[in-house]
Amino acid sequence: MRKYLYISLTAVSLALTSCGEYQRILKSTDNEAKLEYAKRAFDEKKYTNAATVLTDIVTQFKGTKNAEESLYLLALSLYENKDYENSSAYFRTYYTRYPKGTYTEMARFYCGYGFYLDSPEPQLDQSGTIKAIEELQSFIDHFPKSDQIPVAQNAIFELQDKLTLKELQNAQLYYNLGNYLGNNYASAIIVAQNAIKNYPYSRYKEDLELLILKSRYQEALNSIDERKADRFRDVVDEYYSFINNYPETNNRKEADNIFKIAEKYTEK
Repeated sequence: MRKYLYISLTAVSLALTSCGEYQRILKSTDNEAKLEYAKRAFDEKKYTNAATVLTDIVTQFKGTKNAEESLYLLALSLYENKDYENSSAYFRTYYTRYPKGTYTEMARFYCGYGFYLDSPEPQLDQSGTIKAIEELQSFIDHFPKSDQIPVAQNAIFELQDKLTLKELQNAQLYYNLGNYLGNNYASAIIVAQNAIKNYPYSRYKEDLELLILKSRYQEALNSIDERKADRFRDVVDEYYSFINNYPETNNRKEADNIFKIAEKYTEK
């Protein structure tokens, strides 16, 4: 029992000492000492402490021998603390200020990867996702031989899939609206076609092409008699394109049913 009590008291004592040191450093005017503390705090995974101290001194180090290291360490502390928005801003400041700096390669990588980690769900605004793609692509362009290239490329593919999914959801919304206040099937086709053009390697490409086929079918079905034959010919063309692209598709039955109906109209 005494052994456990001793360990507990020792832990409390260390915690108080550490807290006391942190408070003294915050009040200190010795910037060198603050930087050394920030390095130690970072190594001990006390990222909030490190970032707070570095924020206080980073501008004062500008133009000195410690400027690069302190700025990069501040960005990295925020990154490790999952404050990706602010960390990316500091990483960008770093690589802009030091385009050939000691930490420029990783600053560019972490800037983009932070935006990637902070990318919102598809139904939300995707400006952060677009920033992530731009920053990661810029990293790849500047450091094509970096060890982080595969990580950056995979992140870009995932982000592009997220943007494609958002477009698929938008196209599906138009499709669901049908003829409400106009021909929404035409809008569904345009949105889906643009998504395929912009993201040709997305895993949602088949879903987009199927939605185009279904939209053309509904558009033809709801057309006036004079236009039905021409529009169903478009449906038939779309069907063959879809089947050629995805001969083993799980959506074959639905596509075939559309084709059978379309074929009847084109035979007239």
